[in-house]
Amino acid sequence: MSRWAPGGALVSMVEVTAATVQCGDVIQLGGRACRVMDLVQLPQGAKRLLFESGELLTIHTRTRLVAVRVRRRR
Repeated sequence: MSRWAPGGALVSMVEVTAATVQCGDVIQLGGRACRVMDLVQLPQGAKRLLFESGELLTIHTRTRLVAVRVRRRR
């Protein structure tokens, strides 16, 4: 599902894994929306996500999360 957000951005809900997560994705964890600020590749395909709040989350290759992805209109 995609929606237009104010400012001309296209917002869509996507399922992310360690292979598809991107900086800027917003993932809801424990009722809080957390924006991915940085990614670190770990052994065996896992990734460590650093959120703007300073929290870290390590996801395994088979972990699946729902995220909001914002694409700016050009």
